[in-house]
Parts: sequence; C-alpha cells; structure tokens
Amino acid sequence: MTRKLARLAVAALLAFAVLGQGGSPGADAIRGRRYPRHTNITATVFWIGEPQGNGSSEDNSISAYDDAWQRHYGGVDDPSYRRSAANSYFPRGFTPKENPFYLDVPYDDLNLPKTRAERMRVIPWARGMQDPGDGVSLMKNRWVKVRKGNRVCYGQVEDAGPYRYGDTKYVFGSDDRRPLARRANNAGMDVSPALRDCLGFRDLNGDRDRVDWRFVDAVDVPDGPWKRVVTTSGVYHRPGD
Repeated sequence: MTRKLARLAVAALLAFAVLGQGGSPGADAIRGRRYPRHTNITATVFWIGEPQGNGSSEDNSISAYDDAWQRHYGGVDDPSYRRSAANSYFPRGFTPKENPFYLDVPYDDLNLPKTRAERMRVIPWARGMQDPGDGVSLMKNRWVKVRKGNRVCYGQVEDAGPYRYGDTKYVFGSDDRRPLARRANNAGMDVSPALRDCLGFRDLNGDRDRVDWRFVDAVDVPDGPWKRVVTTSGVYHRPGD
C-alpha cells in the first residue's frame, strides 16, 4: 500500500470512529465551539430499566437508539437512593458497561424506518458534512453540559424525550425557546440518577428542578466522573423492529 493510500485509509477509519460516537468528521478537533444555551428548563429523572407508567411514557429498557439498552448497560439503573461522589455516582451492585451520566432531549434523528429528512440542516455539528445514512445517529453519544446553580456536570445523549421527539426549535434554536411539552411542568430534558445527584436535585423523581444546558463537543468536556465510562456504541435496532 502506498503512503497516500495508507493515509486515506487511516482518515476513513477515524471518520467512521467519530460517526460511531454521534459526531461529525473533525468535529472533536475544534476547541471552543459554542452552542446556544437553554435556561431555566425543567429536568425530570428517568433511568435505564424504568417501566412504562407512573409518569414514564416509554419502556426504558430500550431507547430511541438501542433496542437492548438495559442489556448493553449491564442492568437496571436503580434510582431509589442518593448516589455518592466517592463512587463517581455509579449504581450499586455492578459497574455499568456504558456511561451512567446519560440524558435525553426531545429530538431523535432516526425516525424509523428512515432518518429525519431535516437532520443535516438543523443539527449544528452536521452542517457541511455528508449524510452518513440510515442507521447512523448524529445525536447518540453527544455531550451536554448541564448546570444547576453552582453545580456543573456533563452527560451523553442516549435517548429522546421527554414526551416529544421532534422539537427542533427548542433543541437547536438560538432564541432560548421553551419546550413544546406541557407535561411534567413543561419538562425539556430527562437526566439519569447519576446526573440527578451530581447536580443536587431536590427530588429523587420530581418536576421541580430546573437546569441550564447546552451541547458541547467532546474535546471541551473536562475530566470528571462522567468520563469514568464513556459510551461509544452505535445504533442498535433489531431486524424488523
């Protein structure tokens, strides 16, 4: 193999790896890129393995991007107790295989069986790149900076919601638009138990906690418990689902 072909092969592998993390080629090499901030947003709590009902509109053993979310995570992410920084806010009884600092926002770019037609236009880090096609998400594994008061924590997008799945103007708009959802005190984000306790929510599972949030590129995520296990898996949909 010539040096030129070798360089092209390495570049292709790197681009594929970034896409597998829900990114765009070269996105994580740009430091300091800033995305719009969303302020005073109600954040509720959800968890891997949460059954449908009692406030949850979905079966959270699966996600918008993973039909075996609970299995790939390694178990049910029990929310019934406060977690400690001493153990990186990890669950009891097992070490998760994927990041316990996960969250959702009300937009999924894989509106099965096809991707959403507008995603390359509305997702800011997708602009200027070629659509990677069906089966590759530009949302899954994206990093989000979340602030509550003087606490700042980071998490990865691993699902879509709450209650809405195409709220483009709120999720990507630059005018601090309010979420379209009217349930749960106009909730505009779900956070995991690890994020809940890292941010110091008042309720274990309520609708009174408000946060500011914005997307960040991976290169701008500082070290912290959210980097102990980082999710890099791609989309998993069972054939026929």
